[in-house]
Amino acid sequence: MSDEYESVLLVIRECYVYKIPPRTSSREYKASEWGDMEAFLWKGRLRVIAIGEKCFIKLEDGTTGELFAQCMYDPDTNTVEPVRDSSRYFVLRIEDDGRHAFIGMGFQERSEAFDFQVALQDHVKHLKIERESAEYAKKASQQPKKDYSLKEGQTISIKIGNHNTRHIHSNYSNASINTGHVDENIKAIPLLPPPPSAASIRKKQITSSAAQNIGSPSPNDFRNFNDFASFADSSNSESFS
Repeated sequence: MSDEYESVLLVIRECYVYKIPPRTSSREYKASEWGDMEAFLWKGRLRVIAIGEKCFIKLEDGTTGELFAQCMYDPDTNTVEPVRDSSRYFVLRIEDDGRHAFIGMGFQERSEAFDFQVALQDHVKHLKIERESAEYAKKASQQPKKDYSLKEGQTISIKIGNHNTRHIHSNYSNASINTGHVDENIKAIPLLPPPPSAASIRKKQITSSAAQNIGSPSPNDFRNFNDFASFADSSNSESFS
């Protein structure tokens, strides 16, 4: 117990406690049977805390922190029950010195009641994950351990690709550094030229387009010229007639 720490799951600054009539049948509780909802029994702060696998709902004074009542939440029992006719009210089973009683508890806003239920559900999910993890670890520990270490005399061969290329480059650099000259066989290795730049490609396109525009005239140009000559001949013949 000393190794377990307290984790606060939810804090709601204001909640209300009501005295409820005893249940006479197995039907669900109804908040409308609690009488005047403005005549609450107590008002204060609610905290949901977890200590190890246990979850507690503490009703405390909002100023002094004095404990009014405490409910130990157990999802498998009726420690927390929602009422039938409202989403803001619940029935808590509180305990004190071995004795227990049922009280009504409610919130002013529906969002607070929603957060209260989510906090309890998250605690249950957390416990489920921890138990499944512990069970998996237990099964794993019971499995025989496999030895992946190398036995005496065993070796590992690793094949690395492009080994010849790297070897040539290393010879080339060693030859140039150690002797000051390069073997002719190594110099004969063809190297691809660098790609042309964008500016040179654009210049080549402009030059090619200009050369096409300066070429021989089209047949349409001659046709227009002949039409003009015919028009001139007709004018001269009319003036001398």
